[in-house]
Amino acid sequence: MQFDTTDDLTRELLKLRLVTAAELAQCQAGQPITSEPKSLLKALERQHVLTSYQVSKLCSDEDEPLVMGDCKLMYQNASGSFARVFRGSRIPGGEIVGLKVLRTRYLDDPQSIAHFHREAELCMKLKHKNIVPIYSVGVEGDNHFFTMEFVEGGNLRDFANIRGKFQAAELLRCAADMAEGLEYALSKGMTHRDFKLSNVLISSKGVAKLVDFGLAGDDGSSSDDDVQAVEYATLEKHTGAPRNDPRSDLFFLGAVLYELATGTSPYPPTRSREDRKMFSRYSGIRPIRRADPNINQRVADIVDRLLKIIPQERYQSATELIVDLRVALKELGASVPEAETSQTPRLSTVLCVEYRVKQQDMLRDYLSKHGFRVLMLTAWDRALTRIKNNPPDCLLLMGEAVGDGDNKDIYDEALRWCNLKGTGVVVVAAASEKDVEEQLNLNALSRVIVQPTTLRDVRTSIAEVLKSKMNRE
Repeated sequence: MQFDTTDDLTRELLKLRLVTAAELAQCQAGQPITSEPKSLLKALERQHVLTSYQVSKLCSDEDEPLVMGDCKLMYQNASGSFARVFRGSRIPGGEIVGLKVLRTRYLDDPQSIAHFHREAELCMKLKHKNIVPIYSVGVEGDNHFFTMEFVEGGNLRDFANIRGKFQAAELLRCAADMAEGLEYALSKGMTHRDFKLSNVLISSKGVAKLVDFGLAGDDGSSSDDDVQAVEYATLEKHTGAPRNDPRSDLFFLGAVLYELATGTSPYPPTRSREDRKMFSRYSGIRPIRRADPNINQRVADIVDRLLKIIPQERYQSATELIVDLRVALKELGASVPEAETSQTPRLSTVLCVEYRVKQQDMLRDYLSKHGFRVLMLTAWDRALTRIKNNPPDCLLLMGEAVGDGDNKDIYDEALRWCNLKGTGVVVVAAASEKDVEEQLNLNALSRVIVQPTTLRDVRTSIAEVLKSKMNRE
């Protein structure tokens, strides 16, 4: 979008409902604004009225909507081949929601549009603690979208990458969450049809929630090659199972549990559609204890039964599976009250002290999307209080201030408390501070990476620190 004057910009912001007149007035009164439109945008970003994503789109030549229905798009949270997911906020009120938006490449494909709307409209009927609820479906210009609960956490794949192998009790609790979601959906006449790690979200309270019912309500009118989940079509075609067989969801739930328990997929990962149509890929899965002999025998029995290639030899329903999961939890001494069976592992907390707004948004968005609970503070006195009284799992130190002599005392104090509390530390040092590891009193759970670096490098270092912390515990 191009704006010649600040007045042009303010009119557009008000027209789009990205800001209110009161927010504009407060921002302009709080600091001097030049005649340049970008100056106002940066001021609105500093005061958290606009997000870095919104500002970047307003400054670019891209013609992408920033408001859909009654929601502002704040950040892009996930991206797939079929749709993108955004964190949004309602106008007015500010309630945080998720928005799933169909990709522009499908806007000329009536079948894809119909599939997108069918998923939303059918799943609006599902109201269960282990299923992400969908609130509304709509069209904004040429764009098709629906709103849903925004889950402040990551998907199960990201969570597993951070945590590594799941222990028996936490695996069974997570399995119970997923099975209860499938059980409820089937009671409403729906199967999932696209069950995989990335389609299970973990909330900040540790609850597993199913999302993206890829072929919910599939009426069988499409050929196998038209559907998203080729795996389902291949499995059912070669085992004589009926289309939309609920036991197919259970097979792929078993595949998810296999990977969570062993750290490896039960069959070779591939993006090749032809490879995914090979029946031998699913019929040749070795028993889980051959992949890892240390797997709990009860867990192994459950997973192996889920992965039986003959449908009649699998669990015949999610209800039947839930019974065995609860028995197994009791045998492990890990039973929980009936109303609290959704207690899967909590998210790891990363505390970062950062005063730059753009960096705050970038780190919070990226780390949250990859399964961390992010606590962002701008003042070191608050950070020290948090470390002393409620220590995070990891402290993230960013930027050139790490090696600044004026701040060395406060850093030493924070690191001393991290050492006492068993908190891991990741230091991202400037290129000029290669000796920062010698200057700071770092503990054994620390990692130092030197810029230039990437967000992925930061995430990898945090994951390494957390795994070391778990091994020590």
